[in-house]
Amino acid sequence: MHRFAATIALGIAVFTSAAFAEENNQPPKGFTALFDGKDLKGWKGGSTVDPAKITKEQQEKWNAELPKHWKVENGELVSDGHEPYLATKKDYGDFEMWVDWNLSAKGDSGIYLRGCPQVQIWDPTNEEAHKHGSDKGSGALWNNDKHEKWPKVLADKPIGEWNRMYIRLIGERVTVILNDKKVVDNVVMENYYDRKKPLPKTGPIELQTHGSETRFRNVFVREIGPEEANKALSQMDGGDKGFTPLLADSDLSGWMGPVKDYELVNGELHVKPGAHGNLLTKDEYDNFVVRLEFKLPPGGNNGLAIRAPKPEDNSAYNGMEIQVLDDSPEHYPDLHDYQVSGSVYGLVPAQRGYLRPVGEWNYQETIVDGEHIVVRVNGFTVNDADVAKARQHPLDGQEHPGAARKSGHFGFCGHNDPVVFRNVRIKPLPSSDAPSSRSSAS
Repeated sequence: MHRFAATIALGIAVFTSAAFAEENNQPPKGFTALFDGKDLKGWKGGSTVDPAKITKEQQEKWNAELPKHWKVENGELVSDGHEPYLATKKDYGDFEMWVDWNLSAKGDSGIYLRGCPQVQIWDPTNEEAHKHGSDKGSGALWNNDKHEKWPKVLADKPIGEWNRMYIRLIGERVTVILNDKKVVDNVVMENYYDRKKPLPKTGPIELQTHGSETRFRNVFVREIGPEEANKALSQMDGGDKGFTPLLADSDLSGWMGPVKDYELVNGELHVKPGAHGNLLTKDEYDNFVVRLEFKLPPGGNNGLAIRAPKPEDNSAYNGMEIQVLDDSPEHYPDLHDYQVSGSVYGLVPAQRGYLRPVGEWNYQETIVDGEHIVVRVNGFTVNDADVAKARQHPLDGQEHPGAARKSGHFGFCGHNDPVVFRNVRIKPLPSSDAPSSRSSAS
């Protein structure tokens, strides 16, 4: 009996489905088969090209060339090793997938995630490619420069045997299990096409082959929704160990400012419509990590107050504000780049376009460590700011009065919109005067 089973990072969830030899390409429960064992329906041609830059003419050319290099044989996808690659017609955001693959000697292949290269597949016994790292085995995030690229263990089966690979992608974090061994554990996959930006929010899954015959079967995918993704993100980097919930009480006794303009409803902090003003913690913080979820109404505007002095001050200037905003162009077509969601307001712009649709819960982690601020939204690093280099306002050149503050209150900057927050928790980090300083919550 052929079974799919893996221990997934969301607690311990095991997905198991019988797949007898005569029933190949039948997906496990909850998964969809990307290949039905019969034809290339649902697939198009692809290559190592930024999906956002592919022209209609180029796509048509690849599609026309697919039958020359791909065929279906005995319920298997077979590539002769030449382009074009095989790409899903559908784009995917957060997902998990299974794929079986079988290489020929000296084979070289890969799985592109959201159109980006790649989870590496190759022949570990190919001595010619050892200089490139093939001896370390398959599963590598081979195009990473900054983050870990190599698999933890060599888990490949001998050439000619089928390998089973599980991949999970949430935000920009990738987990890979190869033949029941975890070889990549929540590692950031870098954007090969623009390393200044996170991975695209969505894109196709691609089966890449490079120079020799490669076979695939049992290609299954399951899309991961926001609630599940948020839970997974909260368990990465050590989970919530060391964090203190800030909305654990039945009232707002730990907060100061216009408390009457905010209310707790089933553990959620609701900003009353039309409310304006800074709700701040009574405690002060210097360096910290704060994790939370937020939900925006159309055009909704709020912000996280960082090292704010007191509620009556303008937190964006007397302290700092991390923008929380439905920054969609239909509501804000003329935003400055330092005003988009995730920006250190007025100082350092964030990458735009990583919010979920209005009405869905977004997950955000903000790390404040000395003059280094990192903002991650839905698993994407949208801002990695050196505030020391950005203290002058980009428009008038004036020194930002709050950017040099070393401590203050944390809180929310109400801007008249009914934004909702939940699961707000904070963990102090060593002060700036400590011997070491960290830029992540790990």
